[in-house]
Amino acid sequence: MANMGKRYRGSITDYADFDANKDAETLYTAMKGFGSDKEAILELITSRSNKQRQEICQSYKSLYGKDLIADLKYELTGKFERLIVGLMRPLAYFDAKEIKDAISGIGTDEKCLIEILASRTNQQIHQLVEAYKDAYERNLEEDVIADTSGHFKKMLVVLLQGTREEDDVVSEDLVTQDVKDLYEAGEMKWGTDEAQFIYILGNRSKQHLRLVFDEYLKTTGIPIEASIRGELSGDFEKLMLAVVKCIRSTAEYFAERLFKAMKGLGTRDNTLIRIMVSRSELDMLDIREVFRTKYEKSLYSMIKNDTSGEYKKALLKLCGGDDDAAGQFFPEAAKVAYQMWELSAVARVELKGTVRPAPNFDPEADAKALRKAMKGLGTDEDTIIDIITHRSNDQRQQIRQTFKSHFGRDLMADLKSEISGNLSKLILGLMMPPAHYDAKQLKKAMEGAGTDEQALIEILATRNNQEIQAINEAYQEDYHKSLEDDLSSDTSGHLKRILISLATANRDEGPENSDQAREDAQVIAEILEIADTTTSSDKPSLETRFMSILCTRSYHHLRRVFQEFIKMTNYDVEHTIKKEMSGDVRDALVAIVQSVKNKPLFFADKLYKSMKGAGTDEKTLTRIMVSRSETDLLNIRREFIEKYDKSLHHVIESDNSGDYLKALLALCGGED
Repeated sequence: MANMGKRYRGSITDYADFDANKDAETLYTAMKGFGSDKEAILELITSRSNKQRQEICQSYKSLYGKDLIADLKYELTGKFERLIVGLMRPLAYFDAKEIKDAISGIGTDEKCLIEILASRTNQQIHQLVEAYKDAYERNLEEDVIADTSGHFKKMLVVLLQGTREEDDVVSEDLVTQDVKDLYEAGEMKWGTDEAQFIYILGNRSKQHLRLVFDEYLKTTGIPIEASIRGELSGDFEKLMLAVVKCIRSTAEYFAERLFKAMKGLGTRDNTLIRIMVSRSELDMLDIREVFRTKYEKSLYSMIKNDTSGEYKKALLKLCGGDDDAAGQFFPEAAKVAYQMWELSAVARVELKGTVRPAPNFDPEADAKALRKAMKGLGTDEDTIIDIITHRSNDQRQQIRQTFKSHFGRDLMADLKSEISGNLSKLILGLMMPPAHYDAKQLKKAMEGAGTDEQALIEILATRNNQEIQAINEAYQEDYHKSLEDDLSSDTSGHLKRILISLATANRDEGPENSDQAREDAQVIAEILEIADTTTSSDKPSLETRFMSILCTRSYHHLRRVFQEFIKMTNYDVEHTIKKEMSGDVRDALVAIVQSVKNKPLFFADKLYKSMKGAGTDEKTLTRIMVSRSETDLLNIRREFIEKYDKSLHHVIESDNSGDYLKALLALCGGED
């Protein structure tokens, strides 16, 4: 069943003491008479391998002169029927049926075509083409050509050839050449040479392409996925991204597809069924591991919460078991998580904002245009938005200065009197130097009754030493008080200690120290009460060391600490903090961990939460859009679409209106 010398990674195996005739009789009895015994049907079919199911079909025909699939179709209904009937077909015929359904009738299910053709091996593609010919007496390539168009069609045809190179010996020269060709075909070209993308991604071996993707990132500072999003569009873009994901890790691609099929309202049952059926004897264990690592919940628990009845029972049987309790990795998944940290430590993704200095900048012309936009009756908001969102902060400071010199007026005061509401907060925020803007946000978070701890945490947990030092100076200059004194009088307990520690800008900036990292991981494990051993240290001193580790160690070092933590405990540090701690202290520590893991993703999550559900949290939305627009908003956009399957531009557009919306979209800098 498994390839020789390769561990079997499916969840369904051959049933011991298999007897095809006996199984055929059991199924016949289960469907005889009034109503059917669905429990018996699902129990039997999900406990046999596909090869054994084919033998049962043969025996059923010999014993009863009837077609087992036709009888099952007659007896069962809905999603359960689709799942059981899918399991009864050989994989190549199952794929052929899915593709036939995807291109039949009005409209095409492009997602189904993408999923199957991007993920199958050469051998599976050849078997699929033959099965399609046998089942429908039609040529699959001709049917796909008739139903699709453009570059999307061309790439599907290339994949349908099943001619991807399979040699694991990689030529460094060819890797370098492919990186150069892809870069010149996309990022460097006016318009895109899609043919190069199709040829390289459609034909090169997986091993070769993985090295191409690594080298592409090193050479250009841009992940290949970001180039594809920037250069291609529509179904062609989705297909190429799916190919890249499958090259990197087929298991991760399917884990992500399964997660998206079940998250949110409603379940995409066709996708769920297709993946559970087609991967159950190939790599379901790998998919489960990646799912567990990536989403911090087991695939089993998500299926259990999202489906019902016999359909649920059958899916859970195909899943093959529940992985350990939330927050804990089983050994293989811990290994995957450890390697993910290894990769994140190596990857040096270039941070890019969406707002850059305007070329041919003329502060005098801008100052005059702004004065004109605010003079007389009514205000020209469009001009104000256009100028201020398309200049860098340095350029805005020059405009302020020029405005004062020319008109003897304070541009900020004029803007304040002319615009109002959320637009005013956004535009005035953009006009302030970043450190003064952050200082103001911190001051506002501590003013009046109640404290906005989330704003304090967001700013202090994500700024580097240099930024925090600048904030301290700006705070002293603007409010004639020290930030530390205000934090001290406005917060308390462990949260106060964490925030003051972060506000001292005392984070080490050196490299990792492996021995120290193991010690630090041990301290974290003990404080979170999941260590195998406990030292004689008393709890208060452990707590002090724990906070000191998270607030003062360098990001490089903390990556290694979190990696060692997984190795030591089989737990994920972020999930464990969420489980073992509570309130603002938990939120502050989680924010630090998420910043170390992936800061743009931390902000993408904050933006998503600020706009999901009823009502919008404009304060958070404005603060992040203003403060990250010149730092890493482009990276945040990429993380946003990757995680939520919709662009930041789209969510902002759906959730806001008027001039505030125009200004936000200008800062967002484009649709992904």
